[in-house]
Amino acid sequence: MKNRRHFLQSSTALIALPVLESLGFRRFASAAAPATPPKRMIFLSFGYGVTENTWYPDIKTPGIDYTLPVGLAPLARHQKDFSVVQGLWNKYSNEGHWGSTMWLTGANRYAQPGQSFSNSISADQVAAAKLGLETRFASLQLDDSERAEMSGHGPGLSMAWDVSGKPIAGLKGPIAAYHRLFAKDTTPIAQQKAMLAQKRSVLDAMLDSARSLQRGLGKTDTAKLDEYFQSIRDIETRLGKDEQWIGVPQPKAPLPEPKPGLAGRDEIALMYDIMIAAMQTDSTRVLTYRQPVASLLTSLGIKVFIHDMSHYHTTLGEKLDASQRRDIAQSELLAGFLDKLKATREADGSTLFDNITLAYGSNIRTGHELSNCPTIITGRGAGMKLGQNIVAPKDTPLCNAWLSMLHGIGIEAERHGDSTGVLKEIVA
Repeated sequence: MKNRRHFLQSSTALIALPVLESLGFRRFASAAAPATPPKRMIFLSFGYGVTENTWYPDIKTPGIDYTLPVGLAPLARHQKDFSVVQGLWNKYSNEGHWGSTMWLTGANRYAQPGQSFSNSISADQVAAAKLGLETRFASLQLDDSERAEMSGHGPGLSMAWDVSGKPIAGLKGPIAAYHRLFAKDTTPIAQQKAMLAQKRSVLDAMLDSARSLQRGLGKTDTAKLDEYFQSIRDIETRLGKDEQWIGVPQPKAPLPEPKPGLAGRDEIALMYDIMIAAMQTDSTRVLTYRQPVASLLTSLGIKVFIHDMSHYHTTLGEKLDASQRRDIAQSELLAGFLDKLKATREADGSTLFDNITLAYGSNIRTGHELSNCPTIITGRGAGMKLGQNIVAPKDTPLCNAWLSMLHGIGIEAERHGDSTGVLKEIVA
């Protein structure tokens, strides 16, 4: 049983949220973009938070007549098309170095008795269960190429967590993302089918073996075995998705293959371009990107150590300068991404920006502070209120915003994470 549990941990990191055939998988997939633009959801996150005094608008001027702070100044040309939402947090968060581990889940890490860590499904994977039915990839997880301890994000293989709260692997860097989307599979179709059949055969044997252990197990072991069965179902779903797309050629890449060695600012800019290419080709409709921070500082010529920078309030000086320069660079990159979303036309003449909903932020405010998570909401695809400085009521769960966004794209979930309802302040 020990080996099987190890297999569960290693395999669930590689699978997406279960998307069952009975829920709408099409037998014959198509790589062509739909005539009616689909809804899409994007989550962009960074570790280590922001510079509190120069990133957040003044809470005394809520609404549209607010002054854009220095940290968000590069977004001025888009001010009418995004909202800053203040006062949101994940009430169970208690780790000041985890910028995205619980950001999209709102989970209590101690929810499982006797365990020091557990998680739940992330908002992007809830969206993927519906938006990912007709695309080659139910969702796409993009990850930074720097070491995990340098990112300020915390545990996880990306920002995404499956229905069992297991981490989903991300694609590290632009080259991996590009190849996943556009590299041609030259394996003969017959061989691809044979490989899938072999994998199914292995799964069948594993299921038979696991079922033989069901009788006589204690409560704890029964729960573990149920978890194991869920992992098998998830892998079966992944195989079914792969089977759908056998023989359907990868789309032609609308951008050249990335050059090796990109890092920091250049890496983030290129990852944004790859995300647009993924949407242009309708390869996926749900994307997350866990962004680098340490390499961003290096690319800006900043020599302050990343963790020291996040504690700028202790000594100010060069740490504060580094933090503020980081904020401005991130805002410049986001502004460029919004430029391209607005410039990219859909089949009906609308733009990508018209059909996406996008959240940008972190689970960390600044230093080790976990309240008032920096949050920007943009995109016209979910009917969100844009162009405003929105101050939420005290102790509002961040997951209320995620629930509102899910409702906005047509997913009527009753709740998500620690949500208490939709966030009426952001719904237009």
